[in-house]
Amino acid sequence: MFHRYLILLTFFLLTGCETLNNLMGEKPEDFDPPAELTEFQESLNVTELWDRNTGKGTDEQYLLLQPVVTTDRIFIADTDRKVQALNTENGRTIWSYTLEMGGGFFSKADKVYITGGPGYSGDMVFIGTNNGDVIALNPDSGDELWTSKVSSEILTPPLKSGNIVIVRTLDGRIFGLNSSSGRRLWTYEKTVPALTLRGTSAPAIDDDVIIIGFDSGSLAALDINTGRLLWETGISSPRGRSELERMVDIDAKPIIAGGIVYVVTFQGQLAALTRDTGRVLWNRDTSSYSGFSVEGDYLYITDDKSVIWAFDRFNGGSIWKMDALLNRDVTAPAVVGNYLVVGDFEGYLHWLDKNTGAFVARQRISDERIIAPAVIAGNTVYGFSTDGELVALTYE
Repeated sequence: MFHRYLILLTFFLLTGCETLNNLMGEKPEDFDPPAELTEFQESLNVTELWDRNTGKGTDEQYLLLQPVVTTDRIFIADTDRKVQALNTENGRTIWSYTLEMGGGFFSKADKVYITGGPGYSGDMVFIGTNNGDVIALNPDSGDELWTSKVSSEILTPPLKSGNIVIVRTLDGRIFGLNSSSGRRLWTYEKTVPALTLRGTSAPAIDDDVIIIGFDSGSLAALDINTGRLLWETGISSPRGRSELERMVDIDAKPIIAGGIVYVVTFQGQLAALTRDTGRVLWNRDTSSYSGFSVEGDYLYITDDKSVIWAFDRFNGGSIWKMDALLNRDVTAPAVVGNYLVVGDFEGYLHWLDKNTGAFVARQRISDERIIAPAVIAGNTVYGFSTDGELVALTYE
């Protein structure tokens, strides 16, 4: 499966002729092939409103860089150091910002790329770079407001709540920055295991509490004002003899709904916990790195084999499963009306009935893979592929 090539070796060196496949005890030909797409009777009419190539996209670096949609604008970033604000009605550019080499934290020799973002707070747009640079922009003009330096690469969107900006870095640190200046207010640090997936879990914020998942398989709550640890709960414990078998990363962003925190680990557990204490309400064996959605009484998730499940969010009971997209590296499900939308490695968006998991429509938006979940705004679905293709769709 594709995700197995996305392993990030941190603080761990492979010696001699040892390869990642040796660690897994597998050869490339042993991998299960992706399921072939089958024909079905489409029952949903999906219409393209507009499409736009926004530039370099994520350049096959397995970076989500998921667009952010507001009432009238779409903020989008790519690895070519460019951030754009687009009109939601037609995809036309309102403003464009490009990270300049030289000056500030950058030198002309630096190979600086946007690796995290965009994040949006209403009065600011944020991006993060592979060099640990946090940049705040004016959402109306694209003007740079401030830059700040943190410890390492940023793979998730910086988030603002009140006067604090939360930044997650690849080396296991969480930073609280002053939103007016970017000045560092506090830091929380967690040790990173020797071998992890290429990715980090984005923080979830609820009032003055940050919920954050770590590569060690634990979930923690921090006070947003001080970075003080409120509670920490182990979701999955490492098992097995090899470093690969012991990976239990939390890469998917936790979701908070009705005072309950939902979280899933790779090679581990899907769990529901109380938001205030971290007490586990239920858990079940599930492995996922792409993520999930919570809507109404249900939780919809794509597991690490690209099987899509619907669970009862109050007890973890299985409602349905759909395995027709097996091993197609399917994104997290996005909920729109009565449907779920997922993307795959061949650039297809698949529409499913959220009550049964049955296919209702399919649309190909690109020849390249989709790794960012679709973005939903009302009845409009925005799909974004790794080659920078952005498509706005509606349905009836």
